[in-house]
Order: sequence, then structure tokens, then C-alpha cells
Amino acid sequence: MLDAIHSFFQQALSAPEQRDDQSLTLELASAALLCEVMRADYDQSDVERAALKKMLMARYRLDEQDVSQLMALAEAEVDDAVDHYQFVSLIKQHYDYDQRLELVNLMWELAWADGSLDPLEEHRIRRLADLLYVSHSDFIRSKLSHSPDERAIHHNTHGKGAPRRP
Repeated sequence: MLDAIHSFFQQALSAPEQRDDQSLTLELASAALLCEVMRADYDQSDVERAALKKMLMARYRLDEQDVSQLMALAEAEVDDAVDHYQFVSLIKQHYDYDQRLELVNLMWELAWADGSLDPLEEHRIRRLADLLYVSHSDFIRSKLSHSPDERAIHHNTHGKGAPRRP
């Protein structure tokens, strides 16, 4: 069964114009790019895997079993892929700019899931953002909005969690 699903996605990624419904293929391409970010630092922590699972469940409204299968397929696709072209080109064809920027936001969220940002993760996100034609200024804004320091500042300026004076 898993082989049949894998061959379906393999065929769909290699010839996206032959399918009417691109949603599953786009989900797989997005999940594959997120897996690339998760693997960038050569340390796939349980925290990052859980964060990826939660992201995919929320973004695509899938149940846990479907997300587990999607993650397994995405990891297999990433293992077999020579480069990111097949994933990036599909996303560029079907996602508008805001959707591509949202994907970059998810990449930052995933990179920070374990509480630290590895330079390899940052490099991978920068490279993918370039390939997705996300502007450098939006890349920087996205990066800053997801850093723990920026989130703490934003959190404190809205009165939540701000220290109270005696």
C-alpha cells in the first residue's frame, strides 16, 4: 500500500500538469521543503518532528495518521531528490506570493522549535526563500518575527507578561 502511495506521489511530482487536483502534491512539496529545514542541522529532534506534525495538521487539516504518512513520504522524496527544483517549481506554479511567504514563516517556526537556530538551518531557509522568490526584506522580517527575542519584545509591548511594578 505504501509503495502504491509513494509511486502516486512520485508520478504526480514528475508530471503535475496531468493532475486536476494539486492539493496532495502541493502538500507533499511543502512538507518536503519543511523536512529539508528540519534536516539542515543534521539533528532531527523529537521537538522538531512534533512541531512539523502539528504544523502540517493545522495547515492542511489532516489527522495524525495522514500527517504521519505525509511526513514519511516527504522524507522519502527528500532522500531521493537530487535538488529542491521539483518541490520549489511546483510551489511557485501554484502558490501566490503570500502563500510562499507563509511557507517561509513555517520554516522559521520549525527551525526555532527546538529553542535554537543553527546556522545551517538559517542558510537552508535563506536558500529556499530565494528559490521561492521571496524578497530579501520579507525574508528578514519573517526571520525577525520568529526569533525568541523579537517574540518576547512583541509579547511585552502588548502588556502580556510585562513585569509589574510594586
